[in-house]
Amino acid sequence: MLAKHVLENKTKGYKNHPQLTRFKNLQEPLHGINHYLSIVYHEASKRNYQFDREKIDWNFKPVKIKVTRGQIEYEIEHLKRKLEKRDPLKLNELVLVKNYRIHPLFKVVEGEIEDWEIVAFEK
Repeated sequence: MLAKHVLENKTKGYKNHPQLTRFKNLQEPLHGINHYLSIVYHEASKRNYQFDREKIDWNFKPVKIKVTRGQIEYEIEHLKRKLEKRDPLKLNELVLVKNYRIHPLFKVVEGEIEDWEIVAFEK
């Protein structure tokens, strides 16, 4: 939701987070973020999580965002490093996964880590 507020110019902070580049580069960034959040909302509902659907503009046009395989691999490794400290049990589940489900908004293409990523560690 914070990313949506940034794209709507409703916040002063977080404006230059590199992950927002994915949406800022779209012709219609708000369509992209609302599409993204709509899928998050549906997944949250399946898991019985609370997610306020009123915060999504449901009049979005669906979009696809290309993401490189290298970026996906980097983000998975980044998540694993976080889980080592925060939730070792969840990490044990994650390392058993062979094929990750990518958010449906993204189309995976060949390539390295995205140029905008701030690399915190070497893969």
